[in-house]
Amino acid sequence: MISVVDTARGRPSFPGSKLATDAARCWRGARDRGVPAQHCLHAMLSATNCGILAPVFDSLMILCEAALGRPVAVGSGAALSEDERLLIGLLDGSRHRRASIRCTESAASALDCALRSTRIMVKLATAH
Repeated sequence: MISVVDTARGRPSFPGSKLATDAARCWRGARDRGVPAQHCLHAMLSATNCGILAPVFDSLMILCEAALGRPVAVGSGAALSEDERLLIGLLDGSRHRRASIRCTESAASALDCALRSTRIMVKLATAH
């Protein structure tokens, strides 16, 4: 599953959109409860043999919050929050960080790196 084409948009899509949404919600819940997010992420991601992605998503979410300058908001059930739609768009390339998030150059650089790393790691982890 290294390259998946989204025929509606005619470009490569991010194969882990649901994984990213589930991870964001898990991470937000752990942070709100004051428990270690990586432990919760690992437990959730291990169900799909993707436990190795726990530090990837933990880092991505921390850097998203730093760039946004506020906590990431998550939806529930099938309803995605605007932040979840932004995260998926940043990961699948349909949204661009420069146009979507105004932040310091250092926060932008760190987030851009985390987004690239997450794309790579999710593709590697889900290519089975």
